[in-house]
Amino acid sequence: MKWIEVQVKTTTEAVETVTNILYEAGACGLVIEDPKDISHFETDNEKWDYIDPSLLESEFEGAIIKGYFEESEDLIDIIELIKDNIEMIPSYQLDKGLGEVTTSEIEDQDWAATWRKYYKPKKIGEKIVIKPSWEEYEKKEEEIIIEMDPGMAFGTGTHETTMMCVRQLEKHIHQFDTVFDIGTGTGVLAIASAKLGAVNTIAIDLDQDAVSVAKQNVVKNGVSNTVQVKYGNLLDIIDGKANVIVANIVADIIKILSEDIKRFLEDDGVFISSGIILDKVDDVRKSLEENGLKVIDEINLGEWACLVSKIGKIDE
Repeated sequence: MKWIEVQVKTTTEAVETVTNILYEAGACGLVIEDPKDISHFETDNEKWDYIDPSLLESEFEGAIIKGYFEESEDLIDIIELIKDNIEMIPSYQLDKGLGEVTTSEIEDQDWAATWRKYYKPKKIGEKIVIKPSWEEYEKKEEEIIIEMDPGMAFGTGTHETTMMCVRQLEKHIHQFDTVFDIGTGTGVLAIASAKLGAVNTIAIDLDQDAVSVAKQNVVKNGVSNTVQVKYGNLLDIIDGKANVIVANIVADIIKILSEDIKRFLEDDGVFISSGIILDKVDDVRKSLEENGLKVIDEINLGEWACLVSKIGKIDE
């Protein structure tokens, strides 16, 4: 089988937007190369399960995202659509950087198997471990295992923004809580919430493919009795209130969410927001505070930040 590699040169800030563009165009999988992530390798070796030595030799200072597509008659149109969507990135107040889109052919009869080497069991919180289904892993006491495989929408749950959300969920979820997961992607945060003790978790995404994948993962991880996956736009399809609302999206969408989040949050509940590039932390914090939310915690990982807020004024 012949595969076409579509390579996009962009910025760390625009990585998640570009990955969404590629997946929505039909990419069967992605590889993300970001020198800003690679630069942490020498100082924090424990974060890495596998690293390709060639990545350390890259001369490009921005992020490179590679999407893989099966060869097809309409691929030229798909690539043009990708280029058009990349050009629109600045309209989302994001820096697209170079924005260059190039293609190359890859001959590989079993391409999907070749990138399994990148995925090993990884502990992303104090308890939560992400494990590919084909890997053996000896569970330690108190650990919680979530099975996620690559090649599906929006990654495997080991991105820095997801890791920060998981760590905050571990701190703030209590037995019998209700959780809303806004922009669920593969459903990893919803699954984690259920395994941490939430009895009612609603996972929402505006992408039908993500909803389908999240539903499969919910079943695979044995939490379909407490997790509902729904198609819809942010909070438009939710009734009631939650003890915890988590949104791993982008800064500008979190600012929009902050306008309404109080209506869906219990008085003593928390709003966990991630996917915030460091340059936009102050903007998001300001938006939360202007809408009656008090930031009670901030953690940073790589180029990303995660804010935890609750209902209240900053002087309380």
